[in-house]
Amino acid sequence: MPNRELADIRIQYQRDALDWSKLDNNPLLSLQNWMSDAIQNALLEPTAMTIATADAQGQPHARVVLLKGLDHGLVFYTNYDSAKGQELMQNPKAACTFFWPALERQIRVEGVIHKISDQESDHYFGSRPRDSQLAACASRQGHVIADRSLLENAFAHIATQFINQPIPRPANWGGYRLAPTRFEFWQGRPNRLHDRLVYRLESGNWQRERLSP
Repeated sequence: MPNRELADIRIQYQRDALDWSKLDNNPLLSLQNWMSDAIQNALLEPTAMTIATADAQGQPHARVVLLKGLDHGLVFYTNYDSAKGQELMQNPKAACTFFWPALERQIRVEGVIHKISDQESDHYFGSRPRDSQLAACASRQGHVIADRSLLENAFAHIATQFINQPIPRPANWGGYRLAPTRFEFWQGRPNRLHDRLVYRLESGNWQRERLSP
């Protein structure tokens, strides 16, 4: 596709406006409310969030994960031995973004990452479909494999190993909670004059400010 065609793609945002009266004093509740809107509007993968981490050389890496818990932080699950797991061990900070084009909304969250308890990870793992449990056991996430058959064979082997038995959570698979220190709520507006409302955590309190687009 010629670059000139990419440059011509343009959408005029005009669905809604955003001011502080439409958000809660607690940004986690505001996130919860916007998430509910995305779910109620039957958006595809409403809990999908792009999460960015950085390696020891400072190189950022981003990928999409699914939000699986929202309490005093944002919870997601992965393989602790994966690239993101290794990066978070070296630098336990992350940023994530939700984007819901149909609602012309975006949320950015930054904060500090902590592993959740084994009990929380066990509970969630036990709630997953059995095939998802098997896949977590079979895959060495992010490691090089010669071909797909090795992965499929590992899956079949583990499935046979645990016939009529519960599948234990692998010790290297579990959850993280992002404890937020900054939120940005973005609402698309006409003429690219978007609304950007930011919460910053300072000395335990949320400070609020509006940014220019």
